[in-house]
Amino acid sequence: MHAWSDMDEAIREGVRDWIEKHFEPVRDEIESGEVAPYDLARRFFADFGATDMARDAVRKLLASERRKAEARAAGEPRPARKERSDEPDPMLDMLSMGAVVGSELAGVSLGTMVSLGVSIGLGAATIQQLGTLEQKEKYVERIVTLEHIAAWSITEPDSGSDAFGGMKTTVRRDGDGFVLTGSKTFATNGPDADVAVVYAKLDEGDGTPIRDRQVLAFILEKGDPGFTQGKPFKKMGLMSSRTGELFFDDVRLGMDRLLGGEKALDRSDRANDGRESARSGFVMERVACAIGSLGIIEECRRRSIDYARKRELWGQPIGDFQLIQLKLAKMEVARLNVQNMVFVALDAIRAGRLPTLAEASAMKLYSTEAATDVAMEAVQLFGGNGYMAEYRVEQLARDAKSLMIYAGSNEIQVTHVAKGLLAGKGA
Repeated sequence: MHAWSDMDEAIREGVRDWIEKHFEPVRDEIESGEVAPYDLARRFFADFGATDMARDAVRKLLASERRKAEARAAGEPRPARKERSDEPDPMLDMLSMGAVVGSELAGVSLGTMVSLGVSIGLGAATIQQLGTLEQKEKYVERIVTLEHIAAWSITEPDSGSDAFGGMKTTVRRDGDGFVLTGSKTFATNGPDADVAVVYAKLDEGDGTPIRDRQVLAFILEKGDPGFTQGKPFKKMGLMSSRTGELFFDDVRLGMDRLLGGEKALDRSDRANDGRESARSGFVMERVACAIGSLGIIEECRRRSIDYARKRELWGQPIGDFQLIQLKLAKMEVARLNVQNMVFVALDAIRAGRLPTLAEASAMKLYSTEAATDVAMEAVQLFGGNGYMAEYRVEQLARDAKSLMIYAGSNEIQVTHVAKGLLAGKGA
């Protein structure tokens, strides 16, 4: 069985103390959606040294890319392949820290975890994966340090789970640039984003059916003419994550805004199709759902144990009753299972192997259902108190349910898992 390291546990304790001191006093304002979580997140990053760590890691990575690019431009021979270094990879250190922090934060404010995860794990990561060196240097550092907040947008009002096939947002060539037209919905950070990564179908005017057109990814900036960011939606849960629509009314974009630049238009290389980068985004998003689920399970378990010890019925703690014990035991089984799934995925990523889409979908399917079951059992264990906002388990239940829909509904996860298995791309 996998377990958190001593360093992980030390970070977890520090996060808990910080949340108690700084987050709890403003939790109601953030969880109601009245206040955006970004300034508090920036303070958190600064206090834990995450801002400096992220900045240093990105600068080191991009400096290496810059040296290699300059060497290629000068015609220098490619250096011999080096043996794997024993030095820690700062980006992997951030991955471990992010998993610890993310699971702990999810148990208090899943929406805040989602907002940061989308901004860094999808927005910055997609630019780092697809972008030109100039694009990376311009955007990535600002996003990972939370100077800028990013949105990552594929979903449209009529597409839902058919994200690519139903995509109607189009972009057409216009001289040396492009014109973007359409809209997106359910965009996490959409109302506030400084930067948005947006996927669109290329309209080359050749009559190609829209479902078959090439998918391109673009970088938009707040204030771009024709780019409108809608107001935050009112939601059942995930209140601290501000979600909204994005509208594109003939937004003119230069080649510098096309992720990957000119080479992205080369259809002979499948990697240039935005579908491929989006799929890797789906994988990380679904791994993040498992991390968030773990955080909710752990928080429900903690609160339920504490309540079962203190709450008395017929003169004895309710924890003495077998029905309550059964609920607690099932919570522990769920925690162990989801925690092990998270560790397996993190180990694979550290080893340089991204989980397959089928694996990530299986993780998402199981963990989010487990988190929702645990949260609903926590509400039941608390009885009438569980239905009251004061005891917080009702928030955990609402947030957990969102994970069964977020990042692709669980029904579509079943399809991805089955297709992967039938194609021999499962475990």
